[in-house]
Amino acid sequence: MRPTEVKRLNRDWRRRTQGRLALLLDSVSQPFNVGSIVRTAAAFGAECAWLCGNTPALDLPSVGKTALGADRFLASFREPAPAAAAKAAAEAGFRVVAVELASGAVPLAEAPLDGAVCLAIGNEDHGCSPALLAAVHAVAYIPQTGRVGSLNVAVAAAIAMAEVRRREWHPGA
Repeated sequence: MRPTEVKRLNRDWRRRTQGRLALLLDSVSQPFNVGSIVRTAAAFGAECAWLCGNTPALDLPSVGKTALGADRFLASFREPAPAAAAKAAAEAGFRVVAVELASGAVPLAEAPLDGAVCLAIGNEDHGCSPALLAAVHAVAYIPQTGRVGSLNVAVAAAIAMAEVRRREWHPGA
């Protein structure tokens, strides 16, 4: 496809997109993962991100190396406490859904992802903090049928963001 055709397609998808999308990063500590998440968030039209714990700032050079300038499309808020960030997201009108392998979690395909959604993504090794899990509206996990029991945090975030948009673009599918 030529660049003008790609722009036309993207413009069409933007017109179809009404739901608000945000992120909450709970101590996602690796700058390259944060940059990748930010780039994906910008591609899916996320409006903002709450950066919690030891999540690096979006203007850190190693974040920018993978974000490739996408950080300019995403407002970010520094909130050290993830539970306070979840409360701020809820007050901003978002349903906060943690993406985590946790007790009581539902498969991502069954999670409440309609309307304004803030996806809470946890640390690469430890996941979402207990305080954050206690503060969210719902917890969802990504079913995995292969022999590996986990995904890279940036990949998990991308899958969750894609599912939010897929549901909006293809309701009932």
